[in-house]
Amino acid sequence: MDTLTEIIKKQIKEAVALIKAKTETKPEIGIILGTGLGGLVDEIKVECTIKYSDIPHFPQPTGSSHQGQLIFGTIGNKPLVAMQGRFHYYEGYDLKQVTFPVRVMKELGISVLLISNACGSVNPRIKKGDIMLIKDHINLLGDNPLIGINDDSFGPRITDMSEPYSKRLALILEKIASENKILVRKGVYAIMSGPSLETRAEYKMLQLIGADAIGMSTVPETIVARQSGLEVLGLSIITDDCIPELLKPLSIEEIVEVASKAEPKLTFLMKELIKRL
Repeated sequence: MDTLTEIIKKQIKEAVALIKAKTETKPEIGIILGTGLGGLVDEIKVECTIKYSDIPHFPQPTGSSHQGQLIFGTIGNKPLVAMQGRFHYYEGYDLKQVTFPVRVMKELGISVLLISNACGSVNPRIKKGDIMLIKDHINLLGDNPLIGINDDSFGPRITDMSEPYSKRLALILEKIASENKILVRKGVYAIMSGPSLETRAEYKMLQLIGADAIGMSTVPETIVARQSGLEVLGLSIITDDCIPELLKPLSIEEIVEVASKAEPKLTFLMKELIKRL
C-alpha cells in the first residue's frame, strides 16, 4: 500500500501533467492572491487560465472572493503562474491539501513565491489600510504541513526557518516602495485557524508574544515553499485594527472593502517587483 507521501507525489504528477497539456508557459514565479486581492490578474498578459476544478486533486476554495483558477502568463516578460483563490485550514482541508498547489507550482519550475493576504493588526502603529511586509511569522495552528513521512525529493526533513521570508526580495520591494513614496510597514505575522475572529484576550496574547498582525493563511504555504527551496516574499493588507481595548464588531464585507481600497498599491508593488526579478 502506498504511503501518504507516495500518494501525494502521484497526485502532483497527475496535476502537473494536466497543466502542461494545457499551457506552454514555464513559470519562474508563483503568486498566491489573498482575500480581495485579485486585481494583479489584470496586470498579467494571460496565456492560459485553468480552473481548479479541472485540475486533478486540487482543492476547491470556499472563501469569499476566491475565484478558483490558475492564471498563466507574463508580467514584464517574466513567466508566472498566479493562484486566483487560495485554501484555508478552516475550510476543512488538512495542511497537505492547503499546500498542495505550492508543490505543484514548484514542480512546474517556479523559484520564487509571492504571497499576499488580508489580516488584522494588533500593533497600534500598523493601521487599517496599511501594507505590511512580513519579516517573520508565528505558527499558532498547532499543526504543520511537514508532519508525517518525508520524501527527500520534497526537501529536507528538518527544514530551516531562520529566514522564512527572503531578505533579498524584501530589499527590492522596499526600494520600489521608497522610490514611489508608498508606505510599507514591516511586521511579524501570526496565524490562527479561524474562521472565527479572535477575542480581546487572544489579541492581547498576540501582542505579548511579539506578533504585529494576525491572519488565517500564508504560514503553511511558506513552510512548504521553504522546504522546497523557494524564495518567499509575503505582503499583507491590514484590513482591521485588532487593538483589544478598541475592538469593534467586524464583517467579512468590511474586510473585503478595505482590502479592495488598498489593493492598487499592493498590485503596483508586486508588478514592479516581478519586473526586477
